Amino acid sequence: MAERIFVFDTTLRDGEQSPGATMNIQEKVSMARQLETLGVDIIEAGFPAASQGDFEAVRAIAKAVDAVQVAGLCRAMPADIDRGWEAIRDANNPRIHTFLATSDIHMKHKLRKTPEQVLEMADAAVRHAVRHTSNVEFSAEDASRSDWGFLAKVCSVAVKAGAKVLNIPDTVGYIQPHEYAELIAFLIRNVEGADKVAFSVHCHNDLGLAAANTLAAIRAGARQIEGTVLGIGERAGNVALEEVVMAMHTRPDVYPYETKIKTEQIYPACRRLSQIIGQPIPPYKAIVGPNAFAHESGIHQDGVLKNRLTYEIMTPQSVGRSGTEMVIGKHSGSHAIKRKIEELGYSLDEQQLAVVFGAVKELADKKEQVFDEDVEALVLEKVYRRRDKYRLKDMSVFSATGGVPPHAAVVMEFVTPDGVETRRGSAFGEGPVDAIFKCIGRMVGMTPTLERYQVNAVTGGTDAQGAVTVRIADNGFKAVGRGTSEDVLVASAQAFITALNRLEKTKEEKRECPTL
Repeated sequence: MAERIFVFDTTLRDGEQSPGATMNIQEKVSMARQLETLGVDIIEAGFPAASQGDFEAVRAIAKAVDAVQVAGLCRAMPADIDRGWEAIRDANNPRIHTFLATSDIHMKHKLRKTPEQVLEMADAAVRHAVRHTSNVEFSAEDASRSDWGFLAKVCSVAVKAGAKVLNIPDTVGYIQPHEYAELIAFLIRNVEGADKVAFSVHCHNDLGLAAANTLAAIRAGARQIEGTVLGIGERAGNVALEEVVMAMHTRPDVYPYETKIKTEQIYPACRRLSQIIGQPIPPYKAIVGPNAFAHESGIHQDGVLKNRLTYEIMTPQSVGRSGTEMVIGKHSGSHAIKRKIEELGYSLDEQQLAVVFGAVKELADKKEQVFDEDVEALVLEKVYRRRDKYRLKDMSVFSATGGVPPHAAVVMEFVTPDGVETRRGSAFGEGPVDAIFKCIGRMVGMTPTLERYQVNAVTGGTDAQGAVTVRIADNGFKAVGRGTSEDVLVASAQAFITALNRLEKTKEEKRECPTL
């Protein structure tokens, strides 16, 4: 059986210290229940002595969850420890987590204590905590910058006083992975009573090494990891628990350990936190970012379609995502576009696919991302439109706030029995759209009534395609036309011409079959 790694979540304590991540009591309780569903072993619910609000939140969480330990963080001071115990005492399995800085820089400048005084404070704090519960964790703040010999002494004192967990934090994200592994191994060898406690690690991400450091410490013998959902926390954040858990899950050959985490709940937990704090999950966030399972490169898309293992080392479903996303863009290949069209419910032959593929490539050169709605609009525009008598070839539109009135110059192709004829025209109008419609109407010899003109964005963003719908009427005949383009004036011209073609088709059918 694989060795067990305990997961200590501090999203509601250290994570909430991230600027903009403050939560109210109801939000904290909601997140705590989600963490319980995720399967973490310990929830650090807050710092009870920090404020009355924090105290109330910790107490509410202690009462709200059942299958998880609830910890309260306390300074190495009797008043803090008593206040913390009061907040967590109703939990099914409460834990007091007390901490004290051990690095020279912290002892000298922050605590203004001698090493001997710090040893005495650590001993007193843990002894006071174990009067309330045997489930006591001791943290040596800034352990990664502490003297190793002194750190071993402090930890030995904490174990002798009754601590069951020793946390060795990389408080400022300073240590390197190989150094951290050596430090953990050193402490396991040199702390008196090390075999009676679990060693824990708490890494910050100031140098982007939080996950690497945590994993290195696990291999060296640490059996509890502390971190947050999405890696939120002070400065550059804490280690993202989802990254460490999925590294172990994906590489059991390197990390032959197990946790209680239900990996399918990882994305729901991240999404819940994102919604609560009002901060979107970054696109390139490992494991759960919007782009984590998205493929745009044609080579990658082709590989994934043939066998997902070519470019995916884990499945989207394994972390609670719905599936792989084929992002359609300028780098996409024909296989991905074909798959996307099929997903949208269209069955096209090779010639039709080639037409849509070319249109997608052309559109992708003009906007950052082509969405499903864009692809569907192109299918409808390029494949399912009737063979037209009138076609837009080119156009130029002028608009201003005064002086010269808006005008349009249009080049169109007319399909005649003798072939295709190119015609040019121009017209002024009350506005640019009016000028376009007047110009086109004169060129085809019709002046239909415009009964409806509607513009919608196909997708979001300033580079979204515009979808224009028009309804026209002429001598009792009516027709609707639709056009899509990243230029709303071009879409307007396309929609108007489509309606004219349909109007012409309806008139022809009426002439051919007067009883209709």
